Amino acid sequence: MSDGRSGRTVDSLSHTMRRVCVFCGSSFGARHIFADAARAVGRALVTRGLALVYGGGSVGLMGVVADAVLAAGGEVIGIIPRSMATKEIAHHGLSDLRVVDSMHERKAQMAELADAFLALPGGFGTFEELLEMITWSQLGIHRKPIGVFNVASYFDPLLELVDRGIHEEFIRPEYRGLFVTADDADVLLEQLAAYVPPPPILKWIGLDES
Repeated sequence: MSDGRSGRTVDSLSHTMRRVCVFCGSSFGARHIFADAARAVGRALVTRGLALVYGGGSVGLMGVVADAVLAAGGEVIGIIPRSMATKEIAHHGLSDLRVVDSMHERKAQMAELADAFLALPGGFGTFEELLEMITWSQLGIHRKPIGVFNVASYFDPLLELVDRGIHEEFIRPEYRGLFVTADDADVLLEQLAAYVPPPPILKWIGLDES
């Protein structure tokens, strides 16, 4: 199925996890617990033999998770738009840094390369990337596992918003199963590995919701 932008197909039927795409902030956040969580994710990925796919940056939590994977001997694939691939921002310690022409191409490649998605704390970009992958799952563009690492309850307001959307009947209750949450890196990766997507809901044929 096409991703709707690049015309590429996002293959999602295989549940074998080899690469995990991590969305996270280009800042460190206000507390050291966020960087600690990013390091924990990096180490946990390598322990399980999983490669990291991420936005290619050397700054903030992006740099922390990439450095943790590299320090443990793991594989890192970074994808960064040309406009952001400056010496200060791009991670030039990667063996596989891919410079693309746009944010849309970056996200399409990340989605294509990854077998699962994991969100660490971050800002608008992280929210947008996470919610886009959830939306793509809802639409049937992919059926890959999506995990939210709820460090220090950071994502509680977002989870409450999802519950509000369900309560107000803008989101079907079944769609709450499109992603999993945990506050521990190992537990979250175990949930991703064991993930079984909910059955597809043919909502869009009847166009009964917006």
